[in-house]
Amino acid sequence: MAKQDLSVTAKLINGGVAGLVGVTCVFPIDLAKTRLQNQHGKDIYKGMIDCLMKTARVEGFLGMYRGAAVNLTLVTPEKAIKLAANDFFRQLLMEDGMQRDLKMEMLAGCGAGMCQVVVTCPMEMLKIQLQDAGRLVCSFPSAASAPASCRPHSVGSAPAHKRPSATLIAWELLRTQGLAGLYKGLGATLLRDIPFSIVYFPLFANLNNLGFNELAGKASFAHSFMSGCAAGSIAAVTVTPLDVLKTRIQTLRKGLGEDSYSGIRDCARKLWIQEGLSAFMKGAGCRALVIAPLFGIAQGVYFLGIGERILKCFE
Repeated sequence: MAKQDLSVTAKLINGGVAGLVGVTCVFPIDLAKTRLQNQHGKDIYKGMIDCLMKTARVEGFLGMYRGAAVNLTLVTPEKAIKLAANDFFRQLLMEDGMQRDLKMEMLAGCGAGMCQVVVTCPMEMLKIQLQDAGRLVCSFPSAASAPASCRPHSVGSAPAHKRPSATLIAWELLRTQGLAGLYKGLGATLLRDIPFSIVYFPLFANLNNLGFNELAGKASFAHSFMSGCAAGSIAAVTVTPLDVLKTRIQTLRKGLGEDSYSGIRDCARKLWIQEGLSAFMKGAGCRALVIAPLFGIAQGVYFLGIGERILKCFE
């Protein structure tokens, strides 16, 4: 039992370390993805590079890391839950967790996706508000002077207010809407994360198995990293339309003339009618560039066993 507990603790540490390293590396691209997905009609940004250049010019280098503190704080439990839950369900459904059974692997991925949204939904809810604030300033100058509270779709000519923080946004949501405010878009988050995990985990396991070394008892670091990158990018692009819907639904403050949405179906309908099929793939390239190294790093750290090494230092 003690050995099992040690294994779980190591997995949680591995997931946390991988998440911290990954987010630090790719967060600016994630910010560009959010801003590109939230563009309605008139495009302020022509693409990822243009978005990052304009952000750096207007908001400075640190502007590209708006919302990073939320991710860095919550990505540890999020990634730890995701990776540990997948391992748990694989062990539960597949005896030793090693034999190839695609249906069981997909079911394990589904379980992991359901578990992680407990952290993912509020984390992304707060992150999106901070990431999108700069776009509103560039697109709609009047929005820059709007109150920093979280009242949905508030834009106006109120007196200047200090830049909103994740703490302020979370407090306003809890005060006005209760816990449900932090979990707005939960259905869209589940709709994105469950299919992602169903695609990612079985694909990674099978790609990684191709490089399995019998002497070492596992794949090499390089092979695990590349398998994570490949599986992550494919899964990310596959669920991009669902990510666009989630981003639109969770964005509280809207610019002038931008639509609000009553739910997933309403968002999909308006997006289809007003912006066409291509709108569902906004930010697909950014998502691939974010998720590929993020999960490559995650799986690399996981298979290097950094968590086990850290725990050995305390024995």
